[in-house]
Amino acid sequence: MKLLPSIALVALILAFALSARVAMPTYAGVEPQAPAGPEDPGAALRARFLADQEPAQALAPMAFTPCVAGMAGIYPCSNVDLGAFLPNSTIGGGSGSSIWGWTDPLTGKEYALMGRTNGTAFVDITNPASPIYLGNLPSATGSSSWRELKAFDTYAYIISDSNGQHGMQVFDLTQLRTITTPPVTFTAPRYTLFGSAHDITINPDTGFLYVVGVSTGGANACSGSLHMIDLSNPGTPTFAGCAGSAYTHDTTCVVYHGPDAQHRGKEICINSNGNQSTGGQVVVMDVTNKAAPVQLSARTYNGAGYVHQGWLTEDHRYFFEDDELDEVNFAHNTKTYVWDMADLDNPLLVHTHIGPTAAIDHNQFIVGNRSYQANYRAGLRILDIANPLAPFESAYFDIYPANNNANFSGAWGVYPFFDSGSVIVSGIGEGLFVLQPRPLCTWRDLDCSCQVDALDSTQAAQSWGCGLADECYRDRVDRDNDGLVTVADVMQFSSQWGWMCPSS
Repeated sequence: MKLLPSIALVALILAFALSARVAMPTYAGVEPQAPAGPEDPGAALRARFLADQEPAQALAPMAFTPCVAGMAGIYPCSNVDLGAFLPNSTIGGGSGSSIWGWTDPLTGKEYALMGRTNGTAFVDITNPASPIYLGNLPSATGSSSWRELKAFDTYAYIISDSNGQHGMQVFDLTQLRTITTPPVTFTAPRYTLFGSAHDITINPDTGFLYVVGVSTGGANACSGSLHMIDLSNPGTPTFAGCAGSAYTHDTTCVVYHGPDAQHRGKEICINSNGNQSTGGQVVVMDVTNKAAPVQLSARTYNGAGYVHQGWLTEDHRYFFEDDELDEVNFAHNTKTYVWDMADLDNPLLVHTHIGPTAAIDHNQFIVGNRSYQANYRAGLRILDIANPLAPFESAYFDIYPANNNANFSGAWGVYPFFDSGSVIVSGIGEGLFVLQPRPLCTWRDLDCSCQVDALDSTQAAQSWGCGLADECYRDRVDRDNDGLVTVADVMQFSSQWGWMCPSS
């Protein structure tokens, strides 16, 4: 039998390994080495981040603490109560990084999945006032300030940046159902076609996972742009190809159902291609055909610092983007950029929202008419985006009470997708916050429009002679006089005054 050429033989072995779910070998103390990837435009930003880091704080756990008179314990707040707080020291140690959530489709239980410098913590938050730390999945390689993760089906996928040949851990979340004596130490197999990478997103409608910012991985680095992975068998991810030719810091991918009829029904990724030298671009790609992805557009704007991350409104009309260096470079308050995606071939920047603090914005996700933002030292900030061209801040929970300066510490990530309404936030030096925002149509929304506006202010002034921000207004709606405005208060108040809010 004629021998195959060596290159073909290597390719055949690699293909077999992928199909049979055989990981590249790892030996004790020695990680497999791969050729260096592309020049990493994210390296300079990570250096700035590290220069700002503070030691993990020595904090005590906290139980349920309502937001009263603008404070929940030591934390400034508005319309958000603290369900519970677990410091990093109680969930595996190290410092915090990214966070995601998972709802068990079998039991309905809700879990927080929190990345840390030395691993990933798994916490049962089904009772938000009494979270249970179930265990830790140690880092596949060394310690790193960057650990990102997402969940799909019954698996979590975990990557790490600036961390050698970490690859992607593939964690079976059904293990969480049977933990009887927590905490435990978990193990997980790895997908090893790349080493370090910056972030990951999943399109649950197509079952494809996208890794971005790969810095070690040879040909599979995909120029630092989209490394596409097929999750049709969630426990056995397989490489599906590369998309893009520029470093991508973050992306969000959907089956587009917005107003652009030409692209409706296609799988679209909106990339945040940050670059510290140029500021970067918002890049729109059609990745429907994994063998032939197409870039539809690339746009930037004056004053770009580092195009970082963003999320689409639920109707796919608008893309809310955060820039990680504009506050630092140009000394303005937190700025959120609103792009009109009615024409994916020509996105238009149509609005910028300036927040009330100087904090750097980091990550945001949209549920309904709310954008949930993790804004470093300003903590969780919630924007009412019922009118996407006139958003305003409707609630917040500041996990870094010392100040709201433009530094890389405080809130890293937020996950607002639980059906229960619980919202989880990861604090870099703090730990896991389980938060409970109050309903959107609340006591300041007198006309039940789900937007606090001039009509509400006029009604308040006519009825009670006070403004929306005054304590007398709160006192009018706090029917049981416990210092809290709850759903029960709103229902009783609106019933008495004839203003019934359907969503209350």
